[in-house]
Amino acid sequence: MIDHTGVVVSDFERSKKFYREALAPIGYELLHEVPASVTGSSDVAGFGEGGKPDFWVTNGEPNKPPLHIAFRVKSRDIVNAFHAAAIAAGGSDNGRPGLRPHYHPNYYGAFVRDLDGHNIEAVCHEA
Repeated sequence: MIDHTGVVVSDFERSKKFYREALAPIGYELLHEVPASVTGSSDVAGFGEGGKPDFWVTNGEPNKPPLHIAFRVKSRDIVNAFHAAAIAAGGSDNGRPGLRPHYHPNYYGAFVRDLDGHNIEAVCHEA
């Protein structure tokens, strides 16, 4: 089981704003921040739900190649809402909401590139 993951971003403040807005429909919120003075290297921000951050945004040189992170959600409506919110927050479309039957018959996902090109996805596996 994966406990947490994250991406490195070039503009920490803009990316925090992007992720606050893009991840709100899936129930994620900014839960924790740690400044570079504490980490010893970079500012970090943790997003999650239920008080537990499991997706971290770190200020620095963005990952090369960009990463793909998929968030599992409970409904197709949430996938749709994520996509709309992420686009409104400044992300770019990388796959509109829809079925991806080449993965499995009920795979319903949407893909957005964040401000640094990371491929962020919301996916629902329910019929």
